[in-house]
Amino acid sequence: MLEYLSDWVRRFVPDLRQKPIRMQRGPRAAAAFAGRLTLDHITRDFDGVSVLKGVSLDVAPGELVCLLGPSGCGKTTLLRIASGVDRPTQGRVLIDDREVVGPAHFLPPEKRNIGLMFQDLALFPHLTVLQNVGFGLKALPRDVALAEALAILTRVGLEDYADVYPDVLSGGQQQRVALARAIAPRPSVLLMDEPFSGLDVQLRDEMQEQTLALLKETRATAVLVTHSPSEAMRLGDRIAVMESGQMVQVGAAEQLYHKPADLFVARLFSEINELSVRVRGGSVDTPLGRFDAAGLADGSDAVLCIRHRAVRFTTPGDGVSGRILRTRFQGDLAILEITLQDLERPVRSVVRERDALPVGTDVTVTVDRAGVLVFPGNGSAIPGLRQDGAPRSQDAAIQG
Repeated sequence: MLEYLSDWVRRFVPDLRQKPIRMQRGPRAAAAFAGRLTLDHITRDFDGVSVLKGVSLDVAPGELVCLLGPSGCGKTTLLRIASGVDRPTQGRVLIDDREVVGPAHFLPPEKRNIGLMFQDLALFPHLTVLQNVGFGLKALPRDVALAEALAILTRVGLEDYADVYPDVLSGGQQQRVALARAIAPRPSVLLMDEPFSGLDVQLRDEMQEQTLALLKETRATAVLVTHSPSEAMRLGDRIAVMESGQMVQVGAAEQLYHKPADLFVARLFSEINELSVRVRGGSVDTPLGRFDAAGLADGSDAVLCIRHRAVRFTTPGDGVSGRILRTRFQGDLAILEITLQDLERPVRSVVRERDALPVGTDVTVTVDRAGVLVFPGNGSAIPGLRQDGAPRSQDAAIQG
């Protein structure tokens, strides 16, 4: 690798060290030839321990899919296998329906036309910003490579920094250089491993917007690893949720929010109140009413989930009596904890800050049934549901 890098620097760097050509900001980035990425029943074992357990995912050309899950669930391992940095124990990887990894076949990473952007950015400290961006363009004539590198650098607003070295740049600027370097060769698939995790909140939001705009502009196929549900909802055309080495649910953000496949997914995308209940005659009874539990065995334990936003309260009237126990200011919103008759723990409600009531206020609590879900007591998916399925809406719940 070092010999290859030294040869590239000798051939390419002298031209890039000349006075750079200044370009006006604003040109659109060149479009990539977007590819389809297919991961087919990927398994990866380390010392007898299964890190990935038959994971499958299909990413359409030009689509941005976010891999979401907690640390250690296998997201980065799956990305490494897709890139060719690691090999699966079993399974196949296909790009445009062409097998690049299989039982008897392995295409090296450099021949897959895949772009990589990792959390640590991995910018070359001894190369200028322009040289970093142009690193993947070695197959082009030098003048063409120079023009391409400058064009993408201009697109991310860093043309004035072409001659400086990465160590003088801010974190956000280094992030843009890494993005430009990954996009410059026009990869058919771009893989990003938590690229925004090291940025502060304001800078992270800005970089997410810039990255999304550039990906849509280039029409690149992309997979982005994240542990942040809000980031996944903001960026992904679809979200693939992983847990313990398995694919739990794949779908658009709206689908995963409104129709989570199991309790794990529901907790990822919503702040919820959870009540332990038992199924009787296809429904569950609680102090807050009776709710539908279709698909669950009679007499089985279940978990009733009520989104915070679905807990409504008014001054005393028809409903369940309660009292405001605590109020937490959250800017435009407020989180209220409300004690209720016949419930050991208070329930939480999210309201606009101006609608919050003082601590000690007596209220009547009702529940918006559209914000209620019921899952088996072990938190698994309701039997018979597909990966993209979900519990029945409580709009059709038995009135209680």
